[in-house]
Amino acid sequence: MAGAARKKLVGRYEVGRTIGQGSFAKVKFAVDADTGAPVAMKVLDKATILNNRMLQQIKKEISIMKIVRHPNIIRLNEVLAGQTKIYIIMELITGGELFDKIARQGKLRENEARKYFQQLIDAINYCHSKGVYHRDLKPENLLLDSRGNLKVSDFGLSSLSKNGFLHTTCGTPNYVAPEVLSDGGYDGSAADIWSCGVILYVLMAGYLPFEENDLPTLYDKITAAHFSCPDWFSQGAKSLIQRILDPNPKTRMTIKEMKADTWFKYCFGA
Repeated sequence: MAGAARKKLVGRYEVGRTIGQGSFAKVKFAVDADTGAPVAMKVLDKATILNNRMLQQIKKEISIMKIVRHPNIIRLNEVLAGQTKIYIIMELITGGELFDKIARQGKLRENEARKYFQQLIDAINYCHSKGVYHRDLKPENLLLDSRGNLKVSDFGLSSLSKNGFLHTTCGTPNYVAPEVLSDGGYDGSAADIWSCGVILYVLMAGYLPFEENDLPTLYDKITAAHFSCPDWFSQGAKSLIQRILDPNPKTRMTIKEMKADTWFKYCFGA
């Protein structure tokens, strides 16, 4: 009788099935052979990274993930390098994307949306305190763990800056702040806060505040902050969202102001 098939080992990790796949990476389920703990292993092909000139972006993402350690941010454990592959070992998150939850349910109850929003703001406030600006916040980049807690992921477009003043236009069009669309520089903190406001709207409405088939019209709507809140939003939620989705970053609500807001504070940290 043939013996059991040998498990593939990368470092001390036993590599299992593929649990996710993107343009440049596969994510594998793996187990730490020393502790028995399950982990996620992101596998990148070195040749593909070099051919697509992504080496600096990958290095930056790894260096940023080493800086950010927070309960609501996906945790980087370590990075291993083979001859042809790079292996990024991360916390295994089993609850899927927040995007999928919205797609299934349509919209969330206000208290549930608020809980996720509070966790998101807590994580982003921590990032900003470390000089890290995410720049691509959207429900697809927010994961849920087995207990329903939010985890911010995908720091591929994030930036590390001492003063928070950034220049690169990036992000997902529907979630991007008006000032990011202009040619001038912008405050990374205010831009992230805008994206958080769009996410809160989506959680509670089940659809985007700014949506058009062509980009120029979409950008016009974003620049003018031309949107309306549905009737089922409470007055407190409407007021908060309107202050966050302020097209002027200088008068836009800050996280400090948010934490003093009655609607936001409800059961915060509970």
